[in-house]
Amino acid sequence: MPMPVAVVFLAEGFEDIEAVTVIDVLRRGGVAVTTVSVGGSLGVKSAHGIEMRADRLLENLGEGVWDAVILPGGMPGTENLSKSPGVIEILKRHAEAGRLICAICAAPTILSSAGILPSGTHVTCYPSCAVDLDRPSANVPVVVDGNFITGQAPGSAMLFSLVVLQSLIGEEVASKIARGMVTNVLDL
Repeated sequence: MPMPVAVVFLAEGFEDIEAVTVIDVLRRGGVAVTTVSVGGSLGVKSAHGIEMRADRLLENLGEGVWDAVILPGGMPGTENLSKSPGVIEILKRHAEAGRLICAICAAPTILSSAGILPSGTHVTCYPSCAVDLDRPSANVPVVVDGNFITGQAPGSAMLFSLVVLQSLIGEEVASKIARGMVTNVLDL
């Protein structure tokens, strides 16, 4: 089985724990993760002032389709992602191809504004962002509906990450990684 490939978008003001947790968990599980800066520099500053160095710039990413694309939330990170025509184009391409699209916290609002959520798709998001979706937010930490995985907030970052891993690699690997990290969030 080929190693799944995931892209994590980083925009100035991304939520630290939502980006780093998903990158860490997926890499532990054997997923090839590429971090992509949406700005013009590989250095991207988080919402809490931590600078990360992305693997690639969005402009150099190419026109491929990957197994998963992941949008961390945070402010103004979510706003910066939503203003990127390149990110929106990639999301539309992935939705059309039926590939996994994952967003957490405020970032699920991007899926709605990009027009890629099929009618009736269940999602969750940060509670104050539910008004920006064209559907009510589920009051749960993680929702999987078709090829969409959404997470509610920084506090659900570990569960969100493990659910994404489970969707890409399988339950056995996700459970092994969860046990190795001494977390039982998959047992919820």
